[in-house]
Amino acid sequence: MQTLQKLRIFNGNSLKILAAIFMLVDHIGILFYPQELIWRIIGRISMPIFAFMIAEGCRYTRNKAKHFLLPFCLGVICQIVYYFFDNGNLYMCILITFSLSILVIYAMQYCKRCLFDKNASLVLQIFSTILFVGSIAFVYTLCQILTIDYGFLGCMTPVFAAIFDFHQIPAPDKLKKLDVLPLRVACLAIALLLFHLNNPYPYLSIYAFLSLPFLVLYNGEKGKKNLKYFFYVFYPLHLALLQGLAMLLA
Repeated sequence: MQTLQKLRIFNGNSLKILAAIFMLVDHIGILFYPQELIWRIIGRISMPIFAFMIAEGCRYTRNKAKHFLLPFCLGVICQIVYYFFDNGNLYMCILITFSLSILVIYAMQYCKRCLFDKNASLVLQIFSTILFVGSIAFVYTLCQILTIDYGFLGCMTPVFAAIFDFHQIPAPDKLKKLDVLPLRVACLAIALLLFHLNNPYPYLSIYAFLSLPFLVLYNGEKGKKNLKYFFYVFYPLHLALLQGLAMLLA
């Protein structure tokens, strides 16, 4: 066990930085080297890492409203910019995807608390279950109406990683023992498999599994520096810089 713990060299900050680098490589490939698949292959590693960290953020956050509103509001701002500068394009970016993931995870957490709380009434347990199922139905319906990055299964990927999250949940000890990193990563892998089987570009989506070794080496620590807002700043900033560079070169 101690040997395995020593191998876990990545904290939350380092995983986010790695995911950002892989995402940058992906977007460089899209804009400047569309015929070279190696850029897109490397880029497939990014989304699962970010998805897992979204689940981790929901697991530990103290301010749930802020944790949801930050990516959602930034995503809305990005969409407004995209709409006016990309010929009215309504393609919903990854920030909207993860915002919907956060909503479903919160509904799942609330459902778990109600189901395992001995003092919760049957009505409350039924209500929380309906709320959880309804949140999934809402996201699915929204994905049918709008074009959302990574689609419904993309929205559900962080949810899969949070299935066995019983942090601060009054669950039985037998279930709490399932709340371990390998099982959470395995659930994420199932989501990636479903996404791969339903993806129109399976020759690319298969490489998303390359993210799993990085996640297995996650040590569960946040990291010394506060990079809480790193991704939210990096995402629109690097897109703006790459698009500006592409316009100059064109």
